[in-house]
Amino acid sequence: MSNNQEQQLVLSAIGEDRPGLVTRLSDLIKNHGGNILDSRMTVLGGEFAILMQISAPWNALAKLEDNLPTLEHELGLTIISKRTEDKKVIQNAMPYHVEVVSLDHPGIVHQITSFFSNQGINIQDLSTSRYQAAHTGAPLFSLNMIINVPAGKPLVSLREQFFMLCDEHNLDVIIEPVKI
Repeated sequence: MSNNQEQQLVLSAIGEDRPGLVTRLSDLIKNHGGNILDSRMTVLGGEFAILMQISAPWNALAKLEDNLPTLEHELGLTIISKRTEDKKVIQNAMPYHVEVVSLDHPGIVHQITSFFSNQGINIQDLSTSRYQAAHTGAPLFSLNMIINVPAGKPLVSLREQFFMLCDEHNLDVIIEPVKI
């Protein structure tokens, strides 16, 4: 294996939120010859959370992995990492964006994800949030996700079943093809 062969690592970190965490993490990656390919960062409650995919030559990535325990201690983070490969392209699948909004109540994520799982549909990306309605202050819930609908899946039937589920649970929904 040559020193220039690129390898990939997925890194997850969580810890108390404070300024400078992203800068310190990205600095360590840059100093080890790494490149951040994809990332998600957010603050949940008082905790900072990050998930990132990094690429670097195999030897640089090994050195980065060796330095993670020190970084974990310095920044007060819990860091988990795992080697990975490029995402497999899903052949014969159509990406759809699903958006759900409703009054907040337990079980919404489970209801929606179970529906798609039972249909054999993979969820590629999912995010949720809770916020207050502008005029009433009522707690609202929002779910956004990208799903991959396999070719040959009858879309009219899928939409009808999904809309019926959402109607039963008083969920407002939009489902449409992802447009680039």
